[in-house]
Amino acid sequence: MEDISVITAVHHPLRRRIYDYLLLYGTSQVTTLARALESQVGSISHHLRMLERAGVVERVPDPDGDKRTSWWAVARRALTWSTDDYADSPSDALLAREAQRQGIRMQIERLQQWHRHRHDPAYVGYDGSNTETTTWASPDELRDLSARLLATIREWQDGIDLADDQSRTPIFVFAHAFPTVP
Repeated sequence: MEDISVITAVHHPLRRRIYDYLLLYGTSQVTTLARALESQVGSISHHLRMLERAGVVERVPDPDGDKRTSWWAVARRALTWSTDDYADSPSDALLAREAQRQGIRMQIERLQQWHRHRHDPAYVGYDGSNTETTTWASPDELRDLSARLLATIREWQDGIDLADDQSRTPIFVFAHAFPTVP
């Protein structure tokens, strides 16, 4: 179970963008993050410290040995949690539900943004993906599905050779599996 401080830290909109940027681009300098995310250096520094306290990012030495600059990297590549994990604490449960709402809003906004811009020249050849089905499962089977999906995504990520000179664009992958009615 994730500590609630980790969940609330990552699900702040700007902190989530910082985390995603570091996941995609690796170790980065504060000023690079500020430029890329169109934010102030002071704001980025503040949010990096919040993520650091939660153990999600970490300070790393400047690759050139210059101690005047601040460099950061992801300390954790994945988070897995459920709002049910926090049922024993009403205040943590409230924070978890709000983080979940924020996460779902972000996922839907990214999907809508993709649909608005899918014909942009930067996305030529990218068709996107929509996979869905309806089936039967027990609670344990649903947990197993979640673990298998994450393992498959990680295996797929690890199999990509980023040094092979292919042109790539960042890809956002999300999946939800939940009880439903026809």
